[in-house]
Amino acid sequence: MTIVHIAARVILGAFVISHPLSSPLARWLTIAACIVIAIIWGGVDGLKDARAHADPDDYEDLTVRWLKAGLMAGFLSCLVSWILGTVWLNGIGQASLPIELIAGTSFIALLVFVPAFFGASVGRFLIRREQRKAELAAEAAAEAQTQPAVPVA
Repeated sequence: MTIVHIAARVILGAFVISHPLSSPLARWLTIAACIVIAIIWGGVDGLKDARAHADPDDYEDLTVRWLKAGLMAGFLSCLVSWILGTVWLNGIGQASLPIELIAGTSFIALLVFVPAFFGASVGRFLIRREQRKAELAAEAAAEAQTQPAVPVA
């Protein structure tokens, strides 16, 4: 997710320099793209976890994993973006380093954590629904086999 946010910020900076009047739309599209990537990545994580553990009590703690990923992505992407903006890319848009690290890290952590947690929940829900349908079908088949044939009068 760190690379996703750095790439998004660099691409956004280049776009804003070349098309300054379209920057609000570009910012919204960039945020939406980062959210969609986090939802998909979290969903895949939830699917894998639910397939690995049949019992929901045995699921891994994806909440803390994605919170750590969000904090790391926020801190590293803000630090790298600040360095890139100071040394190489003028249009990347930046604040002072403390503001960038505190506010930027907080924003990106939420931008990663909330959608990824939603995606993981949806992924787990889909697998649990599949498992419940398979269990009900297996129970119905077992019950049909154990029922004696009743002659029709």
